[in-house]
Amino acid sequence: MFFLALVQSSLGTGAAYVALVVLAYERYRSAWAISAVLLAELLPSMVFGPVLGAAADRWSRRSCLIVADVLRAGAFVAIAFVPGIELTILFALVAGLGTALFKPAGLASLPSLVDSDNRPAATSLYGAIVDLGFTAGPAVAAVGLLFGNAEAVLFVNGITFVVSAGVLARLDFGARAPSTVSRAEPGLWREASEGVAAVAGMPGMRLVIAASTGALLCAGFFNVAELPFAKEGLGTGDAGFSILVALFGAGFIVGSLTGAGGGSARLLKRRYVGGIVVMAVGFVSCGLSSSLAIALAAFALAGFGNGVLLVHERLLIQETVADRLQGRVFAISDTLVNWGFGVAFLSAGAVLSVAGPREVILAAGAAALLVGLLTAIALRSQWPADEEADRVPLSRSAHATR
Repeated sequence: MFFLALVQSSLGTGAAYVALVVLAYERYRSAWAISAVLLAELLPSMVFGPVLGAAADRWSRRSCLIVADVLRAGAFVAIAFVPGIELTILFALVAGLGTALFKPAGLASLPSLVDSDNRPAATSLYGAIVDLGFTAGPAVAAVGLLFGNAEAVLFVNGITFVVSAGVLARLDFGARAPSTVSRAEPGLWREASEGVAAVAGMPGMRLVIAASTGALLCAGFFNVAELPFAKEGLGTGDAGFSILVALFGAGFIVGSLTGAGGGSARLLKRRYVGGIVVMAVGFVSCGLSSSLAIALAAFALAGFGNGVLLVHERLLIQETVADRLQGRVFAISDTLVNWGFGVAFLSAGAVLSVAGPREVILAAGAAALLVGLLTAIALRSQWPADEEADRVPLSRSAHATR
């Protein structure tokens, strides 16, 4: 039931992405309107991610998921009816707040939905479903825009979150993580700072989060450059570009499913680094491609690597981080990755005005390869054989004072 609810809300999210861009441009005829709306959805995670992760560790994770869905439902329904770009951006911020709470609470809750043997499969399926939404959702939006308008698509997306909240309210999972709240009841800000301190005390996890941030910063530049590359470098139109993006998404889904078998922390580490390298090779191959056929394969390869690195990062967190900290660790990772994307989105335009899209893609691939190489070297001594090597004992963690 959890995954069925996730499927329909993810498809709605993918459709709403297209509708939100269309509506923002209709309400304020400028590319800045699109940038503002998209950044508004990232901003809550960028600013409040660790605090929202602390909420997922402090209170019932099921309650956090329901609150997140209610926030997103209200925001998207409101966007469908309010006038003007200012209110559109405001409610996009509210939707982003819901998403920033849902991600860490959802990922940290997965182990309580299944037994330990099925945890990797559940985590892999989660990532595959989320990306399925972004891959197939735009096709749903196309149908909705053909027979209706952007407001209708956004309204229906809001209803999908109502359905999700109703389903989650009936499931028995995601209770508050043990030993997260002491009698002293420290505030969320303090718990968030304790989470940051705990991550700083886990060398392997600290390196993994830094590597993901660097790799996905490169992916952000690739995302911005891919459309002008398709049109100028490959000479293809909107249809060709849509196929490229669809194949990237298909590769991502397959890559996410590779984590279903799980494994030791040492194996997960190797596959995580391998995902970064494969994604980088895909970027470089794309930049070197001279035909649409080669680019299609390169996009699929890059998407596959992206899916592999993300699912194995999540599995490493679940495998090596204590349950009481997982909400915060997932949130910290999401926060830094969103900062990487935000920096890429804001600076890529200036970079593209100096260098061509092919050069930007090649540079992104070369930088991602460097990230993969440095990560392999830095993680060499982490989780060599002992899967518990990176756990922070309670006596050494920030929670020892509690």
